[in-house]
Amino acid sequence: MSALSVGEVCGLRFFRALSGLVAGGVTALTAVVVGAAILGRLHDFPGPGTVSVTAHVVATVVVLGAQVLADRRRGLTAFLASMVVFGVTAALLWTQWWN
Repeated sequence: MSALSVGEVCGLRFFRALSGLVAGGVTALTAVVVGAAILGRLHDFPGPGTVSVTAHVVATVVVLGAQVLADRRRGLTAFLASMVVFGVTAALLWTQWWN
């Protein structure tokens, strides 16, 4: 292996690891939002609405699918799948948390 290929592998591993952490965070956040919605309905207080819960669940499915693809592929496909994780997470945070 040349020094360049070692650097490329380490860089890609970093992106895959970071996107895996982000995917786990989105999954945990979705669990919190779904839990808050359930508690809100059970105790008759306002919680996240259907749109917010649906957005989180859909984002989680997409993010986990992209992360599995990033973990199982190499090269450009793995990198692009990691970028999908970051992009979907950014869109979720922007539309549901920072609006």
